[in-house]
Amino acid sequence: MTPAETNVPPSLRTRVRRVAHRGQYDRVTLHALLDEAYVCHIAFSDEHGVHCIPTACWREGDYLYIHGSNGSRMLKLAASGAQVCVTVTHLDGLVLARSAFNHSMNYRSAVIYGSFEAVSDDHKAAALDVFLEGITPGRSQEVRAGNAKELAATTMLRISLAEAACKTRTGGPKDDEEDMDLAVWAGVLPMALSPLAPIVDEAAADIETPGYVREWRDGSAG
Repeated sequence: MTPAETNVPPSLRTRVRRVAHRGQYDRVTLHALLDEAYVCHIAFSDEHGVHCIPTACWREGDYLYIHGSNGSRMLKLAASGAQVCVTVTHLDGLVLARSAFNHSMNYRSAVIYGSFEAVSDDHKAAALDVFLEGITPGRSQEVRAGNAKELAATTMLRISLAEAACKTRTGGPKDDEEDMDLAVWAGVLPMALSPLAPIVDEAAADIETPGYVREWRDGSAG
């Protein structure tokens, strides 16, 4: 079995050291976590210092994709092959313990190390379809596709998931034995990213609501 199929860290810098049992290195966990993400944060350094920039992202196969304007400072540097660190985090709950020290959070997070590579022009349109389908399945078949001018003005990059690690926490508070008898409420305040009612653009008010929007409204999307 390859490291991607087992729970073995692919490199020294991906090894989870603090609370090591929370580390996960298998592709199933990583892919599921990334497929729930709309935004990642990209850390990089240049002559002005260290930066961490949020940007839209999506997964296709064993790569994480980003895109933006050709004028983006971050994309220009990333396209040059500079080393970056990409992170994604889902917050699932606030953990309230009997002591202040043992309060925590339930979360799922991923860290990806490496360098981005440019996506060829002949794959940009297909990759953007994957992006749209990840937001709302069926959308790419209805909207106007990007034209040659728009695609030429767009930088699209991808980073391999070969050097990545996940770290998660689940469950309730981990209180010290001597605190268990304290008359203090303890437990978890669950959190989730939940869809709200769609807001129709006024100019589209007379257009029939597509099925994927109704599903979003009903909370059954995804």
